[in-house]
Parts: sequence; C-alpha cells; structure tokens
Amino acid sequence: MMVKREKYRMEKDALGLVPVPEDAYYGAETERAIELYNVSGLKIQDAFISTYVRLKKCAALANMKAGKLDARKAKAIVRACSDVLEMNLLKEPGLDIFQAGAGTNINMYVNEVIANRAIEILGGRKGEYKIIHPNDDVNLSQSTNDTMPSAIRISSYASAVELSAALEILRKRLSAKAGEFSSIVKVGRTHLQDAVPIRLGSEFSGYAGQVQHAISFMEIVMKGLLRIPIGGTAVGTGINAGSKYRRYMISELRNEFRIKLVYSENFFADMQARLAELDLSNAVSETAIAVGTIANDIRLMASGPDAGIGEISLPAVHPGSSIMPGKVNPSVAEMMNMVCFQVLGSGTTIREACASGQLELNVFTPVIAYNLLFSMGILSRGAEIFAERCIRGIKAERRHISDSLGKDSAIATALAPYIGYAKAAEVVAKARRDGKGIMETCLRMKVLDRKKLERILDASKMA
Repeated sequence: MMVKREKYRMEKDALGLVPVPEDAYYGAETERAIELYNVSGLKIQDAFISTYVRLKKCAALANMKAGKLDARKAKAIVRACSDVLEMNLLKEPGLDIFQAGAGTNINMYVNEVIANRAIEILGGRKGEYKIIHPNDDVNLSQSTNDTMPSAIRISSYASAVELSAALEILRKRLSAKAGEFSSIVKVGRTHLQDAVPIRLGSEFSGYAGQVQHAISFMEIVMKGLLRIPIGGTAVGTGINAGSKYRRYMISELRNEFRIKLVYSENFFADMQARLAELDLSNAVSETAIAVGTIANDIRLMASGPDAGIGEISLPAVHPGSSIMPGKVNPSVAEMMNMVCFQVLGSGTTIREACASGQLELNVFTPVIAYNLLFSMGILSRGAEIFAERCIRGIKAERRHISDSLGKDSAIATALAPYIGYAKAAEVVAKARRDGKGIMETCLRMKVLDRKKLERILDASKMA
C-alpha cells in the first residue's frame, strides 16, 4: 500500500533551511521547537495563546499609529489576528510547556501563524515573508521578554476573576448552610477530641469566613497583574520600541481587554522577576489550603454513617464501592481535596521558577504561565462543583448530634468558674469511670444544686 507523503515548503531561519508542512501556518522556528521539545504532551492553554494573539493585534495598531508600520500591513495583521482566533489556526500542533526559556518559541509560533495568515490576506502564499515578516512586522517594537510577562498578567487576571466568582459561589453556599444550621448545637472538637459545644451553623460560618479571606487576598494581589512591562522589549530599556509606540500600545490594550492596565513602575524589576505572578500563586495556594481544610472537615463530619462521627449527610452522587453494596462515599469532597493537592504542587513549581531567574530576565515564564492558569482553572471548576454538588445538599443528622452532645464530658468546662478546674476534672473522671452524664455525676457528688447546674450546663448557651 502506498503511503501518502506530506508535502513540505522550505523555509529558512538563522540556523539554516527547515522543511515545514505545506499547509501549516507556523514556520521554521516553530517546526524546530515541535521536533526538539517533545517532552510531555502538555500544551500551553488556549486562553493564554488567545491573549497573545490579541496583544499582537494591539501592537500592529500601535505601530501603525506611531508611524512605524504602514497601514496596509497593519490592517492585514489585525485581520489575521481575528482569523487566527475564529478559524482556530493555533490549535495544532501546539507547543510543549517545557521548551526554550523565556517563551521565545511561543512568541515566534504566534508571530509566524499571524504572519502567514496576513500573507494570504494580501494575496501571497505561506512562507512569502517579503510580504509580511514574523519578526520585522508582527513582532515590531516587541520582544519575547516584554510580551510574555504582559500576556501572563493579562490572562492571569481574567482567570483570577473567574476563580473569585467560583469562590463567591462556594462562600454563599457555606453561608446559607450557616444560617440553616444556626440552631443546632453539637459537640465541638479540638485535637480530634471532644471539646465544648458549638453550633453547627458556627462551624459553617467559619468555613465561609475562610473562603471570604481567600477572596479578599485574591482581590489585593490581582492589582499587581494590571502592571505590565510592555514596551520594555529585551531588558527593560525599550530598545527598538519608542515612546509613541508605548503610549499607543497601552491605550490599545486597555480598549481590547477592557481592564485598567498600566505600565510597570519599574520595567527592569518586572522583567527581572515574576513577583506579581508569585503573589498570585501564593494567594491561589492559600485558597487551596483553606478549601482543602473545609473538604477534610466535611468528610470527617460525614464519616460513618453508622460507626463514624455522622453529624451530617452528603448528597449521594454515585455508588461508592465496587464490592460493598449500598456504600456511598464523600466523592465530591475527595475530588476537591485532590484538586487542592495539585494546586499546591503547582505552587511549588511556580515558586522554584520565580526564584531561579538571573540578571535581566526570568527565563522560566512558560512553566509559570502554565501552572498559574492550570491551578486557577481546576480550582475554579472544583470549587463550583464542590459548592453545587456537595455543600448545597448537606443535611444535618439532628438525632445523632443530640445523642453525642448528651455524652459530651467537655461541657464540664463550664463548671470550672464555679467549682474550680481541679474539681471539674474530678467530675469528668468519675463520669467516665461510671459511664454517667456530667449532670448526673454532679448531682451525685453534690457539687451544686440542680437548678444552678441546669443553668450552667445549658449547651445552647455555651454555644
């Protein structure tokens, strides 16, 4: 059987000739990257690539207004950017996230695809770079070193907005449960041991408060993402860009993305280091810790249902065992925990990458971008599922809660101001030895009269 051979066009880059698939919109540098960096199969997210294309559109308009790019080329590039997104021309082959440092491969991939589509718009054929050149025209006034961090911050800002919205859904669901369970008094626990009474609603209000803290922290760090080093080009000096381009560029970006972007206060700092990204990663990691802790508690309180804590029941989403009939697991909470573990791992990667920049540039931006967007994406989806498919359907097991509260020896804590810590400890020890309740033991030991004991040992007042 004859094997159909793929047709190629020959392109030339700084290292020599490269055969590129004839129908490919990418060019020589991308072809080299595809062949060389076949590491993981993990591709940079569509949201990031789309942001990069839109940034290139803004650059073409800014260069035209600054008198650096003629209108015919600029309009072709702008139209090409729209076509690239609408026709999904960047879907294949995609670039592995583990690639050359700084993101040069990503930048040139976008430049080449836009250039070749613009060439077609102007009546040429792919690879005829005398018409539109990836470097000289699409990348005019730019460098990988200023476009990559700018694209990271813009796309991360959008993702952080989505994450905040998902967390707000979770916060509202937890707050609703706090209100629903406000009258239910249960055994509190510290060190996983019985402690003084608490309202079930108070526990859930605490969870809602943790999520609110995460949202507030996110809002603070998001402000740093609005500061971008676009126009700094290679090392922050702005070589080959010019003040007119920078002025028009920030205006075009604001119009395109509808967010209040500003120039970096110090271009050199924002190109040497990824500190705004690190701030965001820390906020996302803190959020994962908070949400993961809540998921842990939900699983503990739902444990059983017969031989565990069993204070709440979770909605059954699917069978929990392949061998034990009727078993239902806290599956959504388990999913949420695993998402949080992954986010924390990605945060470690980001911290290491942020700590490893040298001199004028942090070259590890591709892995920072991927892990930031990946973490926020899975945390957003996970939190929303957790809110709607788990928290929303939680029910309180009132009878079990009441039975456990009646056996809680920690309510003797309320006796300490009246009979002293040592005497209260003596009451607890005797109650446990005799298998009796605190009230009954106090009456037998004649520490206080019944009326006073009923007032002191009222669990609802303690809570």
